[in-house]
Formats: sequence, structure tokens, C-alpha cells
Amino acid sequence: MYNDENNLYHYTYRKDGTESAKSVDDQIHSYQESRSATSTQTPPPVVDMKPAKKHHSAAGKFVALALACALIGGAAGAGITAAVNHSSGGSESIKVSGRTASEVSLKTVDGKNEMSDAENYAANVNSVVSINTSATATNIFGQSVESASAGSGFILTADGYIATNHHVIADATSVKVTLYNGKTYDAAVIGSDEDYDIAVLKIDATDLQSVTLGDSDTLNVGDQVLAIGNPLGELTFSMSGGMVSCVNRAINVDGTPFNMIQTDASINPGNSGGPLVNSYGEVVGIVSAKYSSTAQSSVEGLGFAIPINDVAAMIQDIMTNGYVTNKPYLGVTAGTMTQEMAQQYQYSIKEGVFVYSVTDGSAADKAGLKMGDVITKVGDTDVASMEDLTAAKKSYSAGDTTTFTIYRDGKTQKIDITWGTQPTEQESQADTSTNATQGQQGQSDQDMNDLFNYFFNQYGNGQGGNSQSGT
Repeated sequence: MYNDENNLYHYTYRKDGTESAKSVDDQIHSYQESRSATSTQTPPPVVDMKPAKKHHSAAGKFVALALACALIGGAAGAGITAAVNHSSGGSESIKVSGRTASEVSLKTVDGKNEMSDAENYAANVNSVVSINTSATATNIFGQSVESASAGSGFILTADGYIATNHHVIADATSVKVTLYNGKTYDAAVIGSDEDYDIAVLKIDATDLQSVTLGDSDTLNVGDQVLAIGNPLGELTFSMSGGMVSCVNRAINVDGTPFNMIQTDASINPGNSGGPLVNSYGEVVGIVSAKYSSTAQSSVEGLGFAIPINDVAAMIQDIMTNGYVTNKPYLGVTAGTMTQEMAQQYQYSIKEGVFVYSVTDGSAADKAGLKMGDVITKVGDTDVASMEDLTAAKKSYSAGDTTTFTIYRDGKTQKIDITWGTQPTEQESQADTSTNATQGQQGQSDQDMNDLFNYFFNQYGNGQGGNSQSGT
């Protein structure tokens, strides 16, 4: 316990607070008591400082043992620390690597030699551009408002042709392109195609570094790919990497089917239109962030790119003619067949593409396709919906002849159709068949039946789906 007198403290192990007379503490305590008993101050007695033997309790022995162990442990630790410091050159030194950082060599993309990711970036970053667009729209109050968006692109030729996505520049009133060196140019939109989501821009510049196009058909699942672009519209010239997760992935967005390269490289808004390059530095795809963000919930590890082989010829066509001149054209207004339609009009088939009308003089008209026909197959590809027909059409060019399987008058028959060329006045629009998809797929089944009844009231008896007068 602690004893207190005149603000002095010392400890005793006795339960009653008394202390041994033989101890130094005993003598000091006796002196303090004598001071308080007399008013005169006398010199302290001479104290024999030889410590008397103490009889420690068990607690005292435990404390002494603990202190001894701590001292031994501290000494041992100090010895180990000293050894470590000695081996590392002393306690005041910090280890610093003496490795010299390797410089990234600038290589030329030749399709023969693989490159490291750093070399790949150095070889292609000067061919990537940042795209910023502005557009004017009218709000609900009838006021004109400006909107802005951003994307990416890549240089096709040294004189300033640039490839990107259609959705990057759609409805834009102004387009600006920024190169890696910081120079910004006003860009002209040469042409675009919504069905394939491609666009070509042109800037007034020379001696630009262009990309090298590769062969997307040679990609395998597991191949390493890199995406360079402008994620979020502000993280310019960023690179992300990953592997090919799937080839020929069918993606359907807003009723439009796309054949895509799937990758786990990070793809974000702003990456759209940028290049997807293989380990040889060749562009094998056009990155499309639009189709990486269509899910209702947040996703990770999903990115998509349009295979370059699917659109390279069309890009060249746009560069030359301003639009895709060999784009196949059927010339029908059509929509997806439904089970309700089949039941109501006693069709023996329940799926396919129902033909609502045929354009005079079109490829479909010349081949004898009629209103009321149901297209069930194009070539060897089954067609169950309007999306299937649109996807199948992308496999052909104007002038190709294809065998269509159709349902007519309760029977299945085949007709050969030579795909036409999309009329010049419709170069900025989709085929009328695609327009039907966009206009009618969002309608209810009752709306489609009403339209079906209209045509049959005009041209047929409406029974069994048999058209009497044709178109």
C-alpha cells in the first residue's frame, strides 16, 4: 500500500501498512515522524545505506522475475537489431535499388514481332485521338440547349482520315479532334452508318501517324488485347488491357444486332471509337463502350469491340463515297411474327418475319416477295424475328443472291433474291425493313394486329393469311 505524508509516497508490502525496522524505508519513515513531532529541525540521522535483506512476498518475486526477463529480452533484441543494422550498413541507412530503369523502345508495327504492353502503347498512342462533340437540342420549354459528349478514334491515313463510332458523332453540330501532341482540329464528318455503328472524320493535317489494321478473324479466346482511348471524356490517352473473352459474340441493342469481340479489358464511356489492338500492335477492333453499359446493373470485366474485318470495307467505302454504297437493300416493311398473329389469322407457323409491304422496283419486288409472306430463313440462317433478319442481312453485300425460305398460302417455299443497293436518298437511314423494326417492335401486339388487319382489308380476305391481289 501507499503511505502519504508531506506529499511523499513510498510503497510497503505489508497488509497493515507497517514496515520492517531494518529497512531503509523504515529509517526514513521514523525520521519523518520525528520531524512532525518537534518544531525544531534537526539534521537527519546518519543512515546506514547497506541494504538489509528483505523478505519478499510471492508478488514481489513475480515482479522481479518479470523485470529480469524484460531485461534479458531487451538485450537479446538489441543484439539482433545490431546484427541486422550491421548487415545492412548501419541503422541510419535505407535500402535503395540500384536498378536502372529500362527505356521503352519505339517499334514499328510490322505484324511479325510481338511487343510488350509498354512498347505497344508507344507504337500506337500517336495514332489515337480524343473526340469532343457538341449538339444543340430543344428542351421541354422550347429553349435551345447545348450538350457535349466525348469519345475516341484512331487515324487511318497520314492526311487526316479518322475512324470512330457512329454514336460518338450522331447529331453533333461540331466535332473537335485532339491529338496526343495536344493539337486540336475541327473535324468534318465524311459519313457514318448506324447499322454498323461506324463513322469517318477528316481533319486538315498532314504527316500523321496512322494505325495498321490487323485480321480480327485470327483472334482466339485468351489472346491479349489492349484498348487505348479517352475514358470518361477526361482521362485522355489511357490504356487498359485484358484478354479476348469471346469471339463472334452476338449483342442486341435497341433491336439492332451486332457481332462483337468480347474482352475483359476495362471499357468505359469515352472509350467508344478507340482502337482495340493485339499483341502485335495491329488494330483488330473498334471499341464500343455503348454496348458495355447496356446492362440494367453495374458490370465488370465486360467490354466489346466491333471486329475490324466486319467494317473495314465499309470504312473505305465511306472515305470514298461518303456512305456505304454496297450496303444490301431488300425493300420491305416488315416486323416480327407473333403467336397471337398466327392464331388469329390461322397461320401454321408462329415465328418469322411478317412482310407488311414491298417497295415497288426493289429487290424483294423483283423476286416476287409479297405482303403477307413470312420469311423463315435467309440462306442457311433461321429467321425467327426481325433482329435475326437484320443480322443475316449484314452477311451480304449488294449484288449477292440469296435463297429465302418463306411461308405463303399455308405452304413453305423458296425464292432467290438478289440484294439491291440502298438508294442514295436513304444512305443515312437504315433499310425499310430495319425502320419497321424500330417503329413496330416497341408497339403492342394489338397495334401490330391492327396494322395487319389494315393490309388484309386492303389487299386480301384476311382468312388464313392468303393474299389475293398482292402488291
